[in-house]
Amino acid sequence: MKVVITGGAGFLGQRLCKEILHRGELVGRSGDSEIVDEIVLFDIVNPTAPIDKKVTLTKGDLSEQAQAFDVIGDTTDTVFHLGALVSGGAEAQFEIGYKSNLDGTRSILEACRRLSHNPRVVFTSSIAAYGGKLPAIVSDETPAWPESSYGVHKVIGELLINDYTRKGFIDGRSARLPVIVVRPGLPNTAASSWCSGIIREPLAGVESKCPVSQDTQLPCLSPRRVIDALIKLHDAESEAFEAYRTVLLPGLTVTAAEMAESAERHKGDRPFGVIKWAQDPLIQSLVDGWPKGVCATKAQALGIAADTSIDEIVSGFVEDYLDDQIKLVATN
Repeated sequence: MKVVITGGAGFLGQRLCKEILHRGELVGRSGDSEIVDEIVLFDIVNPTAPIDKKVTLTKGDLSEQAQAFDVIGDTTDTVFHLGALVSGGAEAQFEIGYKSNLDGTRSILEACRRLSHNPRVVFTSSIAAYGGKLPAIVSDETPAWPESSYGVHKVIGELLINDYTRKGFIDGRSARLPVIVVRPGLPNTAASSWCSGIIREPLAGVESKCPVSQDTQLPCLSPRRVIDALIKLHDAESEAFEAYRTVLLPGLTVTAAEMAESAERHKGDRPFGVIKWAQDPLIQSLVDGWPKGVCATKAQALGIAADTSIDEIVSGFVEDYLDDQIKLVATN
């Protein structure tokens, strides 16, 4: 069984690869669990991966259709399409955002359409799909009304997944992700980057600047939980999805202040960095347009659950990533 992961250099792509290698199998074309014997990690930068003979690393640009056709060859069974230019970057770089997020998704789907079978495609969307006057808690039935270019890209991607599935070209399913916390590594251009930074940086002993108010609320999901969710979505029977094949993932609603407090509770005897609250009107306005909570009925029916507390999320980061994060900070 061959699996392609776009965004394979990103931390979710890397973690998904490791988890698939650990499990050894996914549901295949037969409808039963099959051994995964090849994983292709594709990204616009050089991916890294655990040393394993099953893993192939490929650098390129999926918005170039010929490259997508090369990566998704005749034997591809599954595509996890995680690659994208993140929210703040897509907002600041309009043309590049559309090229990466829209043209790249079209290239992936066209490559899949050329296959003699319909592969499973798992597309990662975002709660940036929502906007306008929102209820206190959004659900699978809440209409999408994106107010950013990134949100528009994701909603278009969801619709493409629906249509290519309706036509029988793929067996697609989309995961509408809440904010993923805590992301290891260095800050990026995502409008939600502060959610990880307010925990990650202080625990690594460096200063964190938070661009939103302390009472800002967002639904969050840990890396552990999101990887489990993506695999559950992949392995679910096609009949488990309705015509609109997007599943809103669950998230734990927490405030920026609660994130900061949990980080301090987990500092142990390590040096703890200062958190500076410096509101950025642009970031605040983008985040204020996102949901404050989610009711993920579809996901729950598939056995997908949220984290139980912010302390569960932070302790998971400490166990999985903090040692490497401290080393990364020391070299940058």
